[in-house]
Amino acid sequence: MYLKSLEISGFKSFGKKADLEFNSNISAIVGPNGSGKSNVAEAFRFVLGEQSIKSMRGKRGEDLIFNGSQTVPRGNRSSVKITFDNSKRFLDIDFDEVVVERHVHRDGTNQYFLNKSSVRLKDISELLSKANIGSSGHHIISQGESDKILNVNSKERKVMIEEALGLKIYQYKRIVSEKKLEKVQKNIEEVQSLRKENTPHLKFLKRQINKIEKTLEMRKESGFLYREYFKREKTYISYWQEKNIKEKKPLIEKLAQLEDRVCEAKKILEDARGEDQRPAGLNSLKFQLNELRKEKDQFTFKLGRAEGIISALENAFVDEIKINNPNEFIKISLKNVRGLELDITSQVELASSLEDISQVKGILNRIKESLTQFIVKYSTVQPVEPLNNAVVENKEKVKELNKEKEETKKQIKEIEEKEVVVLEKYNSLKLEIEKDKDLNKDAELAVLEIMAQQTEYNAKLNSLRNLEEKILLIDENYKNELNESYSLAGRDAVQFKDLELKDSGGEFLDNDKIINEDRQYQADRLKKIERIKVLIEDGGGLSGEDVVNEYEEASKRDEFLNNEVEDLEKTAQSLEKLIDELKEKLEGEFRNGLEKINYQFKEFFILMFGGGKANLNLVKEKTSKRKKDDFNVSEEDLVNEVESEEFENNELGIEVDVILPNKKTKGLQMLSGGERSLTSIALLFAMSQVSPPPFIILDETDAALDEANSKKYGDMIEKLSSHSQLILITHNRETMSRADILYGVTMSIDGISKLLSVQFSEAVKVAK
Repeated sequence: MYLKSLEISGFKSFGKKADLEFNSNISAIVGPNGSGKSNVAEAFRFVLGEQSIKSMRGKRGEDLIFNGSQTVPRGNRSSVKITFDNSKRFLDIDFDEVVVERHVHRDGTNQYFLNKSSVRLKDISELLSKANIGSSGHHIISQGESDKILNVNSKERKVMIEEALGLKIYQYKRIVSEKKLEKVQKNIEEVQSLRKENTPHLKFLKRQINKIEKTLEMRKESGFLYREYFKREKTYISYWQEKNIKEKKPLIEKLAQLEDRVCEAKKILEDARGEDQRPAGLNSLKFQLNELRKEKDQFTFKLGRAEGIISALENAFVDEIKINNPNEFIKISLKNVRGLELDITSQVELASSLEDISQVKGILNRIKESLTQFIVKYSTVQPVEPLNNAVVENKEKVKELNKEKEETKKQIKEIEEKEVVVLEKYNSLKLEIEKDKDLNKDAELAVLEIMAQQTEYNAKLNSLRNLEEKILLIDENYKNELNESYSLAGRDAVQFKDLELKDSGGEFLDNDKIINEDRQYQADRLKKIERIKVLIEDGGGLSGEDVVNEYEEASKRDEFLNNEVEDLEKTAQSLEKLIDELKEKLEGEFRNGLEKINYQFKEFFILMFGGGKANLNLVKEKTSKRKKDDFNVSEEDLVNEVESEEFENNELGIEVDVILPNKKTKGLQMLSGGERSLTSIALLFAMSQVSPPPFIILDETDAALDEANSKKYGDMIEKLSSHSQLILITHNRETMSRADILYGVTMSIDGISKLLSVQFSEAVKVAK
């Protein structure tokens, strides 16, 4: 026996607590009409989770609460508690005794308890459905509902048979799975929508990342180019600075020595000539001549310096240098060539009038220097004027230097004219002195030779100073590029100290090859770096840290959403598979169970009617589909949906075909009330035999039976009690006689139902 007791308190007519102990297989509840017998059956429905107030003969929840009488006030709540013996674990819970309790308050609030712990209706329904127990169905037949299974349509009849077969749990799981599937599908749509919203932003960030990557590649390339450029430039500058210092030092020392020798020679001449004014005049002329030549050398140095600066400026800032063969086929105007010719002719004429070989050598050196300056000047490729501001400024500077150069040339020409005059006086005086006696010829020759050497060394020194100016300008540009490289390529650009350069063939370059390399290659490298600068500036110079972080976040979000979609799709597939499996299991078990019920139905029908035929047929029926609600349904609605008349199950139904013995009556429509009751009882008992519930409650199902059929009914009850506990609400004496214990229900003048129990075994002992 699974059902131990039922406690009713404040439920309908049971205003006070009433306890019913069920310690026998068959218990009967008897009493006069209106005493509250049927309230016991409704109490069972109530505590097992019935949600239809109508099926418990009420309109509102407060109709289930004791409403009071003239002497007793009404209650605020009602409660029913049912106790099961779970020692055999027919309920899937690890307790030997399971107590299910339900309370209802006047505001309509319901509370459910399982072993005194508050739970949900869903929990109660799941627990009981696994044991083939429910708030309605074939095991609780209320008054006047004995033939309900015959009166309902074929689809509802199929639902009742499924519940009798214990398939309600699969129906419940299927509906829960369908609801979950709807939620999952909606979640998939929402996640896909979020991903679509994120996609354009992700694509935009990807484009920005590509720009940043290109910028980083260009910065890296510029760093490589800078290192090669700086390595070559540093090697070139260091070499020429060291070489210039090395070559200037001996020239300066030699000029100092020559100056000392000139002073000594002059002192000898002065001492030898005494008071002779002519030597003094000759020396004076020599001094003037030397001073003029020094002044000419200074202007020559100034002219060379100006030309060197002009050449350096033109070479440093030119954008495109059009060069075919820099040292050949240079076009020079006839005017410039004639100027050179005039200069050389005047020098030659001056030399031809001199007899002093040292003076002639000096003039030859000046002719050589003029030729050298002419070649240097016109062998330089004329640059195309750049359009930027720096070049415009340098162009203005070149104009000023050209103007200064022309002024210097004029001054040199004036000095040369003075030199010719002084030289003529000098030669005239010298001839005059030589006619007398020239005792200091050797000293004079020594002075002139020294002066010639001084002129030669000064020319070399001036050339080195021009080169020094050019190298200083190159070094200044090199340092400016070093500073700019930090902002473009960072620290990597200047890490060139240990860099080993290679040529196109992969061979390492030594310093000699680097120094002798055509300077045009360095200019090309700098132009390439300048183009990369422009491209980086056009790209916005993106550092990219914030964009990269945002792109990583957006990518992670997209990956997360994609994983969510995949997980949800897998979940949806699992749910669809589970639903298909549940449908398949429902169909298989239903067909097997229907076959067994058919067999028992035929046996009980023959027993009740003494013959005839009865059969249950599975048919297709056109049914109206229930409306699909939103997936956010309450748990009570979810439980009700399993039991609802609107439940949809593949549009299949069950039809009952009967043929009474010795009659031509066929079909349910032709049966009398008693015959319908016997048929429904036979079907209900057949259903109970196939999948016996723990207990069955029958509320006056024998009311329409005569004495003969009551006996058959009693025999069937005893047979049925071997599988399930029976609680019988009856007026039939035959039925009462089959019970082991009787509960009498009476109602006193205060309107409260009361119980009186009688156990037949003890009553027989008392009677004896």
